Amino acid sequence: MADDKDVLRDVWFGRIPTCFTLNQDEVTEREAEPYYLLLPRVSYLTLVTDKVKKHFHKVMRAEDVEEMWFEYEGTPLKWHNPIGLLFDFHASNSVLPWSITVHFKNFPDRDLLHCPSNSVIEAHFMSGIKEADALKHKSQVVNDMQKKDHKQLWMGLQNDKFDQFWAINRKLMEYPTEEGGFRYIPFRIYQTTSDRPFIQKLFRPVSPEGSVHTLCDLLKEMYPVALPSDGEPKRYQVVIHGIEPLLETPLQWLSEHLSHPDNFLHICVLPVPSD
Repeated sequence: MADDKDVLRDVWFGRIPTCFTLNQDEVTEREAEPYYLLLPRVSYLTLVTDKVKKHFHKVMRAEDVEEMWFEYEGTPLKWHNPIGLLFDFHASNSVLPWSITVHFKNFPDRDLLHCPSNSVIEAHFMSGIKEADALKHKSQVVNDMQKKDHKQLWMGLQNDKFDQFWAINRKLMEYPTEEGGFRYIPFRIYQTTSDRPFIQKLFRPVSPEGSVHTLCDLLKEMYPVALPSDGEPKRYQVVIHGIEPLLETPLQWLSEHLSHPDNFLHICVLPVPSD
Protein backbone atom coordinates (compact mmCIF):
# COMPACT_ATOMS: atom_id res chain seq x y z
CA MET A 1 0.00 0.00 0.00
CA ALA A 2 1.07 3.59 -0.55
CA ASP A 3 2.89 4.65 2.60
CA ASP A 4 1.01 7.63 3.97
CA LYS A 5 1.74 6.66 7.55
CA ASP A 6 0.85 10.09 8.94
CA VAL A 7 -2.69 9.67 7.62
CA LEU A 8 -2.96 6.24 9.25
CA ARG A 9 -1.74 7.69 12.56
CA ASP A 10 -4.12 10.66 12.40
CA VAL A 11 -7.04 8.31 11.78
CA TRP A 12 -5.99 5.93 14.58
CA PHE A 13 -5.43 8.64 17.18
CA GLY A 14 -8.62 10.60 16.40
CA ARG A 15 -10.48 11.31 19.67
CA ILE A 16 -13.93 12.65 20.57
CA PRO A 17 -14.30 14.53 23.89
CA THR A 18 -17.37 13.04 25.55
CA CYS A 19 -19.45 13.71 28.64
CA PHE A 20 -21.29 10.71 30.10
CA THR A 21 -24.30 11.53 32.29
CA LEU A 22 -26.37 9.01 34.22
CA ASN A 23 -30.00 8.84 33.13
CA GLN A 24 -32.14 10.72 35.68
CA ASP A 25 -34.48 7.72 36.14
CA GLU A 26 -31.69 5.54 37.58
CA VAL A 27 -31.82 4.96 41.34
CA THR A 28 -28.70 6.30 43.08
CA GLU A 29 -27.62 6.62 46.70
CA ARG A 30 -26.11 10.06 46.06
CA GLU A 31 -25.80 12.44 43.14
CA ALA A 32 -23.93 11.03 40.14
CA GLU A 33 -21.33 13.42 38.75
CA PRO A 34 -20.83 13.35 34.97
CA TYR A 35 -17.79 11.49 33.66
CA TYR A 36 -15.54 12.90 30.92
CA LEU A 37 -13.54 10.77 28.51
CA LEU A 38 -11.66 11.15 25.21
CA LEU A 39 -13.16 8.36 23.10
CA PRO A 40 -11.03 6.78 20.33
CA ARG A 41 -12.88 7.07 17.02
CA VAL A 42 -11.70 3.65 15.79
CA SER A 43 -12.82 1.66 18.85
CA TYR A 44 -16.19 0.46 20.18
CA LEU A 45 -18.23 2.02 22.99
CA THR A 46 -18.43 -1.14 25.07
CA LEU A 47 -14.68 -1.67 24.75
CA VAL A 48 -13.58 1.69 26.19
CA THR A 49 -16.19 2.50 28.85
CA ASP A 50 -15.15 0.32 31.80
CA LYS A 51 -14.17 3.51 33.65
CA VAL A 52 -17.63 4.95 32.99
CA LYS A 53 -19.27 1.84 34.42
CA LYS A 54 -17.07 1.89 37.54
CA HIS A 55 -17.70 5.62 38.05
CA PHE A 56 -21.50 5.23 38.13
CA HIS A 57 -21.47 1.94 40.03
CA LYS A 58 -20.02 3.86 42.98
CA VAL A 59 -23.31 5.69 43.54
CA MET A 60 -25.64 2.76 42.81
CA ARG A 61 -26.70 -0.36 44.65
CA ALA A 62 -25.81 -3.67 42.99
CA GLU A 63 -29.49 -4.67 42.70
CA ASP A 64 -30.19 -1.51 40.64
CA VAL A 65 -27.53 -2.30 38.05
CA GLU A 66 -28.23 -4.29 34.88
CA GLU A 67 -26.45 -4.23 31.51
CA MET A 68 -25.06 -0.78 30.67
CA TRP A 69 -26.20 0.90 27.45
CA PHE A 70 -25.87 4.33 25.92
CA GLU A 71 -28.20 6.82 24.30
CA TYR A 72 -27.82 10.14 22.50
CA GLU A 73 -30.85 12.47 22.36
CA GLY A 74 -33.29 9.58 22.70
CA THR A 75 -31.53 7.22 20.25
CA PRO A 76 -29.86 4.06 21.63
CA LEU A 77 -26.25 3.91 20.36
CA LYS A 78 -25.35 0.68 18.55
CA TRP A 79 -22.09 -0.42 20.20
CA HIS A 80 -21.25 -2.73 17.28
CA ASN A 81 -20.64 0.34 15.08
CA PRO A 82 -17.31 2.14 15.55
CA ILE A 83 -17.44 5.20 17.83
CA GLY A 84 -16.39 7.60 15.07
CA LEU A 85 -19.24 6.39 12.88
CA LEU A 86 -21.76 6.80 15.74
CA PHE A 87 -20.60 10.37 16.33
CA ASP A 88 -20.54 11.35 12.65
CA PHE A 89 -23.97 9.85 12.03
CA HIS A 90 -25.80 11.13 15.12
CA ALA A 91 -23.91 14.15 16.40
CA SER A 92 -21.41 15.53 13.89
CA ASN A 93 -22.97 18.99 13.92
CA SER A 94 -23.47 19.18 17.69
CA VAL A 95 -21.40 21.09 20.26
CA LEU A 96 -18.53 19.26 21.95
CA PRO A 97 -18.18 17.51 24.31
CA TRP A 98 -20.51 14.85 22.91
CA SER A 99 -23.21 14.34 25.53
CA ILE A 100 -24.08 10.64 26.04
CA THR A 101 -26.66 9.36 28.52
CA VAL A 102 -25.84 6.15 30.43
CA HIS A 103 -28.51 3.59 31.38
CA PHE A 104 -28.41 0.49 33.58
CA LYS A 105 -32.06 -0.53 33.17
CA ASN A 106 -34.66 -1.21 30.46
CA PHE A 107 -32.19 -2.51 27.88
CA PRO A 108 -33.71 -1.83 24.42
CA ASP A 109 -33.59 -5.36 22.98
CA ARG A 110 -35.24 -4.31 19.75
CA ASP A 111 -32.56 -1.71 19.01
CA LEU A 112 -29.32 -3.06 20.46
CA LEU A 113 -27.31 -6.27 20.58
CA HIS A 114 -26.39 -7.47 24.06
CA CYS A 115 -22.70 -7.21 24.91
CA PRO A 116 -22.01 -9.33 28.00
CA SER A 117 -18.21 -9.47 27.49
CA ASN A 118 -15.28 -8.30 25.37
CA SER A 119 -15.27 -11.66 23.58
CA VAL A 120 -18.56 -10.63 21.92
CA ILE A 121 -16.88 -7.45 20.61
CA GLU A 122 -13.87 -9.48 19.44
CA ALA A 123 -16.10 -11.94 17.53
CA HIS A 124 -17.98 -9.06 15.89
CA PHE A 125 -14.73 -7.27 14.98
CA MET A 126 -13.11 -10.38 13.51
CA SER A 127 -16.20 -11.23 11.46
CA GLY A 128 -15.94 -7.73 9.93
CA ILE A 129 -12.27 -8.26 9.05
CA LYS A 130 -13.08 -11.64 7.46
CA GLU A 131 -15.98 -10.20 5.46
CA ALA A 132 -13.76 -7.34 4.23
CA ASP A 133 -11.01 -9.76 3.19
CA ALA A 134 -13.52 -11.93 1.32
CA LEU A 135 -14.31 -8.82 -0.75
CA LYS A 136 -10.68 -7.70 -1.14
CA HIS A 137 -8.75 -10.96 -1.60
CA LYS A 138 -11.32 -13.81 -1.72
CA SER A 139 -10.35 -14.41 1.96
CA GLN A 140 -6.85 -15.56 0.97
CA VAL A 141 -4.94 -13.17 3.24
CA VAL A 142 -6.99 -13.71 6.40
CA ASN A 143 -7.01 -17.49 5.84
CA ASP A 144 -3.22 -17.55 5.45
CA MET A 145 -2.79 -15.80 8.81
CA GLN A 146 -2.15 -17.73 11.98
CA LYS A 147 -4.42 -17.55 15.01
CA LYS A 148 -1.83 -15.37 16.76
CA ASP A 149 -2.05 -12.83 13.90
CA HIS A 150 -5.83 -12.58 14.36
CA LYS A 151 -5.21 -12.14 18.09
CA GLN A 152 -2.62 -9.42 17.44
CA LEU A 153 -5.15 -7.43 15.37
CA TRP A 154 -7.65 -7.64 18.20
CA MET A 155 -5.15 -6.88 20.98
CA GLY A 156 -3.82 -3.92 18.99
CA LEU A 157 -7.33 -2.46 18.82
CA GLN A 158 -8.25 -3.37 22.40
CA ASN A 159 -5.07 -1.87 23.87
CA ASP A 160 -4.88 1.09 21.46
CA LYS A 161 -1.51 -0.03 20.04
CA PHE A 162 -1.10 1.44 16.56
CA ASP A 163 2.15 -0.37 15.63
CA GLN A 164 0.97 -3.73 16.97
CA PHE A 165 -2.23 -3.49 14.92
CA TRP A 166 -0.67 -2.22 11.69
CA ALA A 167 2.16 -4.79 11.72
CA ILE A 168 -0.56 -7.30 10.78
CA ASN A 169 -3.19 -5.08 9.18
CA ARG A 170 -0.81 -3.91 6.44
CA LYS A 171 -0.98 -7.45 4.99
CA LEU A 172 -4.73 -6.96 4.57
CA MET A 173 -4.03 -3.74 2.62
CA GLU A 174 -1.71 -5.28 0.01
CA TYR A 175 -2.63 -6.29 -3.55
CA PRO A 176 -0.81 -7.34 -6.76
CA THR A 177 0.49 -4.20 -8.50
CA GLU A 178 -0.85 -5.27 -11.88
CA GLU A 179 -4.40 -5.38 -10.50
CA GLY A 180 -4.32 -1.74 -9.42
CA GLY A 181 -6.30 -2.37 -6.23
CA PHE A 182 -8.48 -4.76 -4.28
CA ARG A 183 -10.99 -7.08 -5.92
CA TYR A 184 -13.88 -5.13 -4.36
CA ILE A 185 -13.91 -2.20 -1.93
CA PRO A 186 -15.44 -3.02 1.49
CA PHE A 187 -17.72 -0.06 2.23
CA ARG A 188 -20.98 0.82 3.91
CA ILE A 189 -22.95 3.99 3.25
CA TYR A 190 -25.19 5.23 6.08
CA GLN A 191 -27.89 7.80 5.39
CA THR A 192 -30.17 9.50 7.89
CA THR A 193 -33.13 9.64 5.51
CA SER A 194 -33.63 5.87 5.26
CA ASP A 195 -34.74 3.02 7.50
CA ARG A 196 -32.15 0.75 5.86
CA PRO A 197 -29.19 0.30 8.19
CA PHE A 198 -26.72 0.91 5.33
CA ILE A 199 -25.99 0.40 1.63
CA GLN A 200 -23.43 -2.29 0.82
CA LYS A 201 -22.91 -3.69 -2.69
CA LEU A 202 -20.05 -4.96 -4.82
CA PHE A 203 -17.94 -2.16 -6.28
CA ARG A 204 -14.49 -2.38 -7.87
CA PRO A 205 -11.75 0.23 -7.37
CA VAL A 206 -10.89 0.16 -11.08
CA SER A 207 -13.29 0.19 -14.06
CA PRO A 208 -13.18 -2.58 -16.73
CA GLU A 209 -11.40 -0.04 -18.98
CA GLY A 210 -8.71 0.45 -16.35
CA SER A 211 -9.68 3.91 -15.06
CA VAL A 212 -9.50 4.56 -11.33
CA HIS A 213 -12.85 4.80 -9.52
CA THR A 214 -13.34 7.72 -7.13
CA LEU A 215 -15.62 8.44 -4.19
CA CYS A 216 -17.81 10.34 -6.67
CA ASP A 217 -18.13 7.22 -8.90
CA LEU A 218 -19.18 5.13 -5.90
CA LEU A 219 -21.85 7.63 -4.84
CA LYS A 220 -23.07 8.06 -8.42
CA GLU A 221 -23.86 4.37 -8.52
CA MET A 222 -24.96 3.72 -4.93
CA TYR A 223 -26.57 6.95 -3.73
CA PRO A 224 -26.65 9.62 -6.46
CA VAL A 225 -28.84 11.99 -4.42
CA ALA A 226 -25.76 12.67 -2.25
CA LEU A 227 -23.97 14.41 -5.13
CA PRO A 228 -24.46 18.14 -5.73
CA SER A 229 -26.41 19.09 -8.86
CA ASP A 230 -25.00 21.72 -11.20
CA GLY A 231 -25.84 25.20 -10.04
CA GLU A 232 -27.71 24.04 -6.93
CA PRO A 233 -26.56 24.56 -3.33
CA LYS A 234 -24.95 21.54 -1.69
CA ARG A 235 -27.57 19.43 0.10
CA TYR A 236 -25.47 16.66 1.63
CA GLN A 237 -22.16 16.19 3.42
CA VAL A 238 -20.24 12.99 2.68
CA VAL A 239 -18.27 12.27 5.87
CA ILE A 240 -15.59 9.66 6.64
CA HIS A 241 -13.78 9.87 10.00
CA GLY A 242 -15.24 13.30 10.66
CA ILE A 243 -13.91 14.87 7.46
CA GLU A 244 -15.35 15.44 3.99
CA PRO A 245 -12.86 13.91 1.52
CA LEU A 246 -12.73 15.38 -1.96
CA LEU A 247 -15.20 13.52 -4.19
CA GLU A 248 -12.41 12.94 -6.73
CA THR A 249 -10.32 10.97 -4.18
CA PRO A 250 -9.55 7.46 -5.54
CA LEU A 251 -11.58 4.83 -3.74
CA GLN A 252 -8.60 2.50 -3.44
CA TRP A 253 -6.61 5.17 -1.56
CA LEU A 254 -9.56 5.80 0.76
CA SER A 255 -9.91 2.07 1.44
CA GLU A 256 -6.23 1.76 2.35
CA HIS A 257 -6.07 4.87 4.54
CA LEU A 258 -9.51 5.78 5.89
CA SER A 259 -10.97 2.35 6.61
CA HIS A 260 -11.77 1.54 10.24
CA PRO A 261 -9.85 -1.31 11.88
CA ASP A 262 -12.59 -3.70 10.66
CA ASN A 263 -11.26 -2.84 7.15
CA PHE A 264 -14.53 -1.23 6.02
CA LEU A 265 -14.97 2.32 4.77
CA HIS A 266 -17.85 3.67 6.85
CA ILE A 267 -19.34 6.57 4.87
CA CYS A 268 -22.03 8.89 6.30
CA VAL A 269 -24.28 10.92 4.02
CA LEU A 270 -25.74 13.74 6.12
CA PRO A 271 -28.02 16.65 5.23
CA VAL A 272 -26.14 19.96 5.27
CA PRO A 273 -27.12 21.63 8.58
CA SER A 274 -29.39 24.62 8.16
CA ASP A 275 -28.14 27.66 10.05
